[in-house]
Amino acid sequence: MTRIELAKKGIITPEVEEVAASEGISAEQLSRDIASGFSTIPININHKIRPIGIGRNMRTKINANIGTSKDRISVDDEMRKLEVLVKYGADAVMDLSTGGPIRELRESMLKKSPIAVGTVPIYQAAVQAAERRGAIAKMTADDLFGVIEEHGASGVDFVTVHAGLTMKAVERLKQQGRILDIVSRGGSFLLEWMVYNEQDNPLYLQFDRLIEIARKYDMTLSLGDGMRPGCLADATDRTQLEELLTLGELRDVAGANDVQVIIEGPGHVPLNQVELNIKIQKEICKGAPFYVLGPLVTDIGMGYDHVSAAIGGAIAAAAGADFLCYVTPSEHIRLPTIEDVKEGVIVSKLAAHAADIAKGIKGAMDQDIKMAKCRKALDWNGQIGLSLNPDKVREWRAEIPPTETEVCSMCGEFCAIRTVERALKKK
Repeated sequence: MTRIELAKKGIITPEVEEVAASEGISAEQLSRDIASGFSTIPININHKIRPIGIGRNMRTKINANIGTSKDRISVDDEMRKLEVLVKYGADAVMDLSTGGPIRELRESMLKKSPIAVGTVPIYQAAVQAAERRGAIAKMTADDLFGVIEEHGASGVDFVTVHAGLTMKAVERLKQQGRILDIVSRGGSFLLEWMVYNEQDNPLYLQFDRLIEIARKYDMTLSLGDGMRPGCLADATDRTQLEELLTLGELRDVAGANDVQVIIEGPGHVPLNQVELNIKIQKEICKGAPFYVLGPLVTDIGMGYDHVSAAIGGAIAAAAGADFLCYVTPSEHIRLPTIEDVKEGVIVSKLAAHAADIAKGIKGAMDQDIKMAKCRKALDWNGQIGLSLNPDKVREWRAEIPPTETEVCSMCGEFCAIRTVERALKKK
């Protein structure tokens, strides 16, 4: 039985108990939320990892994307990125490889990852179609579903499938016009296939087939947003909402068939539209867990897009988003380096944490209170240990060491905390 089936029968599994304990919530309530589609625990039956919960009343989780391209193929580098993103607190990792030994890289990641692993199967299907048939557009539905089956059998915990990108949505795109039509790689593959073959999206037409595979492995479906806006000017337009309406319908179908679902969202969104996007999705998709890429709140942040994404991510999560996909400093420029991955994870964790405090998640502010007490006590080891990147704090403090060890080199002898402490003690 799938997790939803078990939850509907009132059976509380060890995974539900473990997640509930880590989140400080009731196992019974979490089980009911899984049964209702408000929360998910994405773990394939063939993958042994520590469980995480994504959804209602739980900490905002973050995902980190890694993977090769034809311009950079190194399994060793990607495994080092995996180690780094786990070290700095990512809750899940997605393999977005499009170059080199794609299957071998995924299998290595599944073997070594202690956290949930996601993939976008159409990437592998498209690469194989180009190699074997001469063009992505010559991919068959069987090719695509065969790769999805392969990913499920290998232990992938959640898959992004752009099942809401329909011919109707494509027509809406043509009529409306955008500055950037489609920036989703998977979405662009499907659009090319649909136009070339004059057929609707096989992931939509044969959604029952997708459901069957997901049920078989208890694999979570992350319903992708192939029509997500790629620039602020295209945000929250009719094309985006057309796809979202379809995703809401597919969410209902999946839930009725006891398959866990996550809904993916934008993208590039102006600051004043971020909360609106979350509320629209939550309404249309009946409270399903929402997974956002950023969102980036400006288009001109090249080299600093991780900051743009953290700003949008904090607002999105505070408004109800459950899962943030990190963005690295190299977004829109190149494949991320190991350092880029580290920076992306850390700023995304900060965004998620800030949002959890705003949402009143149980225990969210505990670390901040501990940090404040360490600062009051001028306890530098405590402050360093509580930071998200202790190595960086330790290194920076050593670069310009203070004359007096209990303060920092910015204020030195004029440390406000120490000055006030001494003054109050005199009274």
